[in-house]
Amino acid sequence: MAMKLERGRISGGVWEAVLTGVEAAPPVEVRHGGQVVEGVTASPAPGQPGAFVIRVPIPTRALNDGVQTFLVLSGAATLGSFTLIAGVVPEADIRAELDLLRAELDLLKRAFQRHARETG
Repeated sequence: MAMKLERGRISGGVWEAVLTGVEAAPPVEVRHGGQVVEGVTASPAPGQPGAFVIRVPIPTRALNDGVQTFLVLSGAATLGSFTLIAGVVPEADIRAELDLLRAELDLLKRAFQRHARETG
């Protein structure tokens, strides 16, 4: 079974989701604005073998007007993302999608540049 991040929720400033399809807690990294979010944890999900609860404290630096997108990664794999929208309501949800695409493109760009340096 492949790793799958089930839809998460935000409560008390912490985003939480369940990662399934794993035997042990994989290394999980969350990025926002190109920076790693500190304090991410993965703990066994009660009553769900092969599942882990991922908890991400939302940093105060991310609480700004506009759309803020967080990427959830394990190694080179993107497990999922979550988005915060604050302040003035955006004209359409397309802004959130665009922000996610930009974040993923930046991630791919960095990976390609690293690959080019290592092989060139």
